[in-house]
Amino acid sequence: MLDHENFTYSDLMGGFNKAGENLLENYFKNYSGYQHDNRSIAITYLNFWTKIAINPHEIKKIHTFWLDYQQTQQKIWNSIYVKSDEENSFRILPKKNDKRFAAEEWNIPYFDFIKQNYLLTERLADRIISEIEIGDKARKKMEFYNQHFIDLFSPANFLATNPEALKLALETKGKSLANGFKNLVKDIEKGQITQCDESAFEVGKNLAITPGAVIYENEIMQLIQYLPITKSVNEIPLLMIPPWINKYYILDLQPDNSLVKFLVDKGITVYMISWRNPCPGIGHLNFEDYVKDGALKAIQVTQQVASVKKINTLGYCLGGTLLGVASAILSKDQKNNPINSATFLAAMIDFFDVGPMGNVIDEALVNKLERGELLKDGILHGHDMERAFNLIRSHDLIWNYAVNSYLKGIKPSAFDVLYWTNDNTNLPAKMYKYYIRHIILENGLSRKNALTICGKQLDIGKIEFPVFVIGFSEDYISPAKTGFITTRMVSGPVEFILGGSGHVMGAINPPSKKKYGYYLNGKLEGNFDKWKETAQFFEGSWWNAYIERLVKHSGKEIPAQKKIGSETHPAIEDAPGSYVKETC
Repeated sequence: MLDHENFTYSDLMGGFNKAGENLLENYFKNYSGYQHDNRSIAITYLNFWTKIAINPHEIKKIHTFWLDYQQTQQKIWNSIYVKSDEENSFRILPKKNDKRFAAEEWNIPYFDFIKQNYLLTERLADRIISEIEIGDKARKKMEFYNQHFIDLFSPANFLATNPEALKLALETKGKSLANGFKNLVKDIEKGQITQCDESAFEVGKNLAITPGAVIYENEIMQLIQYLPITKSVNEIPLLMIPPWINKYYILDLQPDNSLVKFLVDKGITVYMISWRNPCPGIGHLNFEDYVKDGALKAIQVTQQVASVKKINTLGYCLGGTLLGVASAILSKDQKNNPINSATFLAAMIDFFDVGPMGNVIDEALVNKLERGELLKDGILHGHDMERAFNLIRSHDLIWNYAVNSYLKGIKPSAFDVLYWTNDNTNLPAKMYKYYIRHIILENGLSRKNALTICGKQLDIGKIEFPVFVIGFSEDYISPAKTGFITTRMVSGPVEFILGGSGHVMGAINPPSKKKYGYYLNGKLEGNFDKWKETAQFFEGSWWNAYIERLVKHSGKEIPAQKKIGSETHPAIEDAPGSYVKETC
């Protein structure tokens, strides 16, 4: 029996039984989704091997790869017994940022051999897919699925082949395994992998605590106005439009990493949309509702409360796409256009390349969504969306946490970004189906007058006010190269800023941490690569560069009004409001 005072045989059997029941219930509940995934994977691999089977040249190529694989494997085996100067020439190194095998225990000969064979197999699979002639679209899809199978069978994921987990089990006399099993059972009951200590955070208590109030609400969103804390503020306010795929408070986490607080501290009056978390019964909301009753309404209310003709705007992720749509609509009337400037933060207007997720978004998937096969109760559940994003980097966002929690029994740490990531939102089915077909699959915003929303044909080229486009070098959700295309689509003054890290950690990069640098001042005439070649690198946070530019477009300084709202739009409730607290 394991040496753990709170763990007994009955706990073990009870946990197995409970886990089995939950897994079986989950399988039948999500049967149609699993069937779709399995069909898609099977068809992809069948098409791949069929193309190879009818092409002798490709068969010969794979045979050559296989011989090379066997020869290298033999050298790896021999190196266990005989060390030679040639050893480093055939050793396989993990890919960049792959930290699974960084521990010293992986250099023990037995585990090193297992690790080397795994990396060699990974290289063989990558080589076959990348060098066989199958077409770019099919290749990207194969790469997506193949990487998940490779990640799944990593020796780090299994107790018998993970030296770190085995060492810890011996040191703790089995306590780590007992704790790991309990963590597994809890996660099966919850239906997802626990990535952080969720008990450490509460929205409105230690997250989203910048002072402010809700000044407007409707079926789709609440509008928050934040309280000025400086004696004077800039005349023109900033409206922030977050994605409705996630909750807004990624832009207002804790005081030391809140972009909202940073801007308020600099004298910017900030307004924020807080999207409602759709529940079964309001799945009728469509994309146009989010434009009309979301972005356009928030712009109008911000104008009225601030008593200004024009406002600055910022859209993050899908909120940036929405801002692009709203900007194109309002730009139809240049004289009365209420937007003074627009910032597209980790956002795409052209969806030519949407990163790894684009590898599986095809006509078949969209057709199934339109038939409602993958949707429940008129909505796309937030947990399903979270799992989809986790799959983009499965060994970091899935297996890393599974190994630490289940094999090592380590309690997840308290991390505000991961808490936000797990605080999911649902999506209305009608809206989502329009978005994935017309915006992503057909890339309608990239073509002049291809889409009509709110009775207006959309032309991004009509946007003539100043635009800032901000991308991040390791963004797998809104690739910086794709975001850069926006600079060529708009007609007014435009500037591109490239920050370090990814979609979330790049955006939440306060000056106090000085973790990532950023690029500025590249030449916009060419493509993204040309811009980066000519850009200057700066240490520190892109927030500093952005606030300098935003202030220049925010008008004169005026005395700060310490009152929230106006006569027509009085304060309804304190920030962060009630909508952001609704759960899936």
